[in-house]
Amino acid sequence: QVQLVESGGGLVQPGGSLRLSCAASVSAFKVYTVGWYRQAPGQQRELVARITSGGSTNYADSVKGRFTISRDTAKTTVYLQMNSLKPEDTAVYYCNGGPLATVVAGTFGSWGQGTQVTVSS
Repeated sequence: QVQLVESGGGLVQPGGSLRLSCAASVSAFKVYTVGWYRQAPGQQRELVARITSGGSTNYADSVKGRFTISRDTAKTTVYLQMNSLKPEDTAVYYCNGGPLATVVAGTFGSWGQGTQVTVSS
């Protein structure tokens, strides 16, 4: 089981930016597809962005053009750059990694504590 630690959340005004980080504890993370998810109060967790070990990316329509997912050259940290933030982006953001199908389905046995992102004036 890969231990993942999310960080970088906070309070930001609409139109602002944040960069989230997802750090892994094991080198096997390098071969995983990694997804960033978010869950707002009363809503289901949704996949907002994913990146494969080869660097291919995919985004939810709601964040396309505003969010960018990337991973460092050592592939042990995955980032989510969030620009032009909107109040509806407010949620707890989580990351997780594994086979592509698992990332798309979000069917992981465990999750980290996530990082809170609040967009408000």
